[in-house]
Formats: sequence, C-alpha cells, structure tokens
Amino acid sequence: MKLFIDSADPKEIRELAASGLVDGVTTNPSLAAKSGLDYVELLGEICSFVSGSVSAEVLATDTKGMIAQGKRFSKIAPQITIKVPLTWDGLNACRALADDGLKVNVTLCFSPVQAMMAAKAGATYISPFLGRLDDIGEDGMALIREIRAIYDNYDFRTNILAASIRSVYHVRDSALAGADVATIPGKIFKQLLDHPLTDKGLKAFLADAEKAGVKISDA
Repeated sequence: MKLFIDSADPKEIRELAASGLVDGVTTNPSLAAKSGLDYVELLGEICSFVSGSVSAEVLATDTKGMIAQGKRFSKIAPQITIKVPLTWDGLNACRALADDGLKVNVTLCFSPVQAMMAAKAGATYISPFLGRLDDIGEDGMALIREIRAIYDNYDFRTNILAASIRSVYHVRDSALAGADVATIPGKIFKQLLDHPLTDKGLKAFLADAEKAGVKISDA
C-alpha cells in the first residue's frame, strides 16, 4: 500500500519525505489556509521535492469551473492530481479531465455506489472518508472492503485512497482491507513505527553490549 501525507505544510512534508517512505501528498484548501501561503505557490513548492502524486483540490462547484481550475493546476507540475468532489458536477469534470489525460482524485466518498460511479467516470483515485463515517457510528472500514469487492468484480482500475485516517489502526485495517493508498496526517505517519517492545528490545540490546564491552571501531 502506498502512503501519502495529508498536509499542506511544506516543512512537515519535506521532513517526512526525506525518509524515502512517502509516495505522494494530498492537500485541500482548509489545510492550505493554515499555512498562510498562496495555494498555487504552495503546490508548486511541494511538487519541487515530492515526485509522486500531489492532489490539488478545486474550489469551484460547477463543472465548467472545476475543469478550468483543474487545467490551471495541471500546469504547475506533471505529478499534480486534480481533486474534485463526488457530485454530478464533480463527476462530469472528472470525465472531461480524465479524457484529457489528467489524473483525478474524487473526494468525499461515503458509499460504495458513489465509488462505483467515480470509477465509471474515469477517476484515478477515489477517497472514502473513514474517520467521518466512524464519527456518525458507521463502519468506515467496511466501506473500503465493499469498494474493493466492487472494483475487483468489474476490473475497475481506480485506486482506493483511504482518507480521514485517525489512527495507526486505520492504516493497518486499510491495508488489510485492500486499499491501494492511505493518506495520513504527519503526526500519525510518525507513529507508524512506534511499539513499546521495539523500544524495550533496543534498550536491552544496548545495555547488554555495554555490559559486555562490545565496541565497533571506525573503519
């Protein structure tokens, strides 16, 4: 499963990307507003050091406006993916942009039938929002499993991009359910390697080495 960072903070993204484990980035205007930077300039900066997909969300709500903004974003860098909402206008824009050879991320998906429609419209990615479903007492992970089944049944090539990730368990369960990508806040990305037994084991190894006088000389 690919791992994207859900952030619009260039400093945070650059730090995490240095690990070599970041496959892409998702942004949205809400995240960008927190950065205080111009959205287009912000996207250009992120694309300067992230070679994978960088999702840029349109602000327009009508098909014509989404297409225009999507084409504007596509000129920033070749790795830009246009993010549109899962509405009729959004899917019409998705089809037009996909027909022009552009990558499209259809966002705000909350049902498997919505995901099927996005795939039929040519979406590169579908973004089901797990955490928001969990918030209202529904099973966000069941949505991933249902989308996976539908896509496999009909050989849809759209990538399932698990979004609204709230915990390391969401990442684990998304991978088990067959998501192609998980987009993760930086804080959670840093927690992916955490386990108390790892820390305990390392501490014990170092203590044993010190007790035994084990040293490694410089070459």
